[in-house]
Amino acid sequence: MTGVWVYSTDFSLYGELLTKADELAEKLGAGTAALLIGRDVRENADSLARMADKVYLLDRPELGWFEAGVYAEIIYRLAQQHEPDLIIVDSSRRGKELSARLATKLKAGCIPDCLRLDVEQGRVVADRMVYGGRAISTQACKTPAVVAVAPHAFEEKKLRKAGELVEVDVDVPSPAVRLVETRTKEVSGAALEEAEIVIAGGRGIEKREDLKLLHELAEVLNGEVGCTRPLAEDRGWFTDWIGLSGHKIKPNLYIAVGISGAIQHVAGIRDAKIIVSINTDEEAPINQVSDYIINADLYEVVPALIDAIKRRLGR
Repeated sequence: MTGVWVYSTDFSLYGELLTKADELAEKLGAGTAALLIGRDVRENADSLARMADKVYLLDRPELGWFEAGVYAEIIYRLAQQHEPDLIIVDSSRRGKELSARLATKLKAGCIPDCLRLDVEQGRVVADRMVYGGRAISTQACKTPAVVAVAPHAFEEKKLRKAGELVEVDVDVPSPAVRLVETRTKEVSGAALEEAEIVIAGGRGIEKREDLKLLHELAEVLNGEVGCTRPLAEDRGWFTDWIGLSGHKIKPNLYIAVGISGAIQHVAGIRDAKIIVSINTDEEAPINQVSDYIINADLYEVVPALIDAIKRRLGR
């Protein structure tokens, strides 16, 4: 076995994943490696070499877009050659699919959505949320293993490596699907996971044009706007949502506007430091996890809140 490997579909997450990989590799008495795969990715090799003992680089023009089956096969072929103890992947939508496909090919254990990760007595041990976020399950599997780590589960530390760059030669398989068209997804401001303040709307928002209330409140608080799954999937007002199957966030302040608080949604906001609920339903489940509860009409509360904050800020 050759240590702990890291591959991330989001380059910004390599730092925190390699920080954890370095910790685990030390326990295993092995090294770390970052997998850099794609088109025109060579320019990122030097920065990864400062965080990992090795960087395996595969820069090919045919890897211009991510197809999980292709990437899983590439990493599988590399793993067959080098036999890593553990492969860590980011637990994004792409990462989850990749980790499952890769584990199947390797006939290895797979633990998704890891919040804690360790190596104990030669086994990989991880904590992950279950039952819609109502419980934490500790799961273990023998090595080799594949794990998908939730974004920002671990703190990034400054690593001072002088890693070796290894250019690999792997035949890139043909994708099972064909890319027809790409469209730029509209996003506003910073990612929800990075936001310190998030204002989210639920079914209590009656009309799409009423979302301007959330945006006005977000503007005065310098926050971001999100939503529950029904507003994104059922009404099509957003492209993403907050919850167990969407974004998991941990802002300093989370304001839930017209949100009942289904367990799937609550699972995505459990790490928020302060939760404020604005809802007419006194029995809404969101109230059970809220620090402050305003049982009133959001169409009266939100405009008044915006005015009060503006006055406080002298605007």
